[in-house]
Amino acid sequence: MRTDSEIISSGFESIFSSLGMVDAERFIMLIKRDKFDYTEWQTQLWIGESVETLSEQAQRAWEKAE
Repeated sequence: MRTDSEIISSGFESIFSSLGMVDAERFIMLIKRDKFDYTEWQTQLWIGESVETLSEQAQRAWEKAE
């Protein structure tokens, strides 16, 4: 199991590599300012989606990434 520090470091690396330095900083500030609630966001993320449709979407994304 990874430590909290390792997870934070990996998360920052992912954000910065995906968004670039400026947009990553903006993203972090937006989350801090908006008091982002991950648990609430997650409960609203896939309303109305079934496991089957999510699986199909994931499979298409996987195939597209290959």
